[in-house]
Amino acid sequence: MNNATPLADAKRLPWIDTARGFAIFGIFMVNLPTFHAPYMIYGNGINFWGIGEPGFWQMIIDIFFQASFYSLFSFLFGFGMQIINENLHTKNVEAPQKWMARRLFILLGFGLIHAFLIWYGDILITYAITGFLLLLFMNRKNVTLVVWSICLLLIPTLMLTGLLFLASLIEDISNLADMAAIESSFQHYGQGSWGEILTQNANDWLYGNNLFVFILGLFNILPIFLIGLLFARKKWLHDLQGHKKILRKWWIYSLILFVVFKAGPYAFGNPYWFSRLQDAIGGSASAIFYVITIAFLFDKLTKFFRMVGYVGKMALSNYILQSIIGVTIFYSIGFGLYGQLTPFQTILIGLIVYPVQMILSYLWLNKYKRGPLEWIWRSLTYGKKLSNQRND
Repeated sequence: MNNATPLADAKRLPWIDTARGFAIFGIFMVNLPTFHAPYMIYGNGINFWGIGEPGFWQMIIDIFFQASFYSLFSFLFGFGMQIINENLHTKNVEAPQKWMARRLFILLGFGLIHAFLIWYGDILITYAITGFLLLLFMNRKNVTLVVWSICLLLIPTLMLTGLLFLASLIEDISNLADMAAIESSFQHYGQGSWGEILTQNANDWLYGNNLFVFILGLFNILPIFLIGLLFARKKWLHDLQGHKKILRKWWIYSLILFVVFKAGPYAFGNPYWFSRLQDAIGGSASAIFYVITIAFLFDKLTKFFRMVGYVGKMALSNYILQSIIGVTIFYSIGFGLYGQLTPFQTILIGLIVYPVQMILSYLWLNKYKRGPLEWIWRSLTYGKKLSNQRND
């Protein structure tokens, strides 16, 4: 443990921070409608998006954002875990998996605070718990990673898609809504006190993270963790020129799956029963496509990508900040706009907030080495107060 030190900035792959920055943007764009109203959790979203112009914005979010950016972050999580693992082995740290487990426990703590004191739509708890499962694969063969990722991703997805399709033959499942839960959310988030908001928030977290939903999420996130782990082991994205041939194959195949599974459903009405395939297969493929594209374009769009990268370097801090902003804008304890904006206005908030985050991240990182929550996370992980001032 005493030999463990953070990876030096000079050894970081610069495109990783950019990819994280884009992931933070995409996650916020998907989360905003959930901050705005309860339809995404209790009404399948159709109550919110509707048809006409709102339906157009729903299509944009659905094709290019939904399930793509938490999958991108999942890829980077697995990728980063392998880099950390190699760094610990290089420095001869005893029991590196115990060290990584400590890191995951701290992330779980951040997730619990976020989920129950700020916003129920937290992803950190799921990442931390899935990360513990990822530790079981850290020393497995590459073929094991491939087989498990394919099986975990395809088998549950195909089974659930089949069940949803059969259900759709019996009745319309595309607009199911729990009107009592929707009314409760409007009352508590839109007009309630801080205590009522926290109670509603806890109820929504328990509803959105029941055992069945959690297992489905695990089957979607763990496979892309494993793919990210594989990419890091193979060093495909460490040396773009040396691995251009294999990366182009991944890029082409992921683009094809991206188009077929994310945009393709709109060719036959985008039925609800197809949504699991769209998210699991299309979301994973689009994440791989995005990360390879970012890596390839980094040297051509360096200035802009570095600005996005500042957000990525402070990914945890910016993710939590987005939740605080969302709660402040929409809930009764803030500006009280819950359920009052159009889909376009809701999306516009993301397009305004994110550039502000880029500027704030740039200014912060000019003075400090890491974001505030990143500094706390690393200090707790390494068991000592790390220096964070740039001039230290």
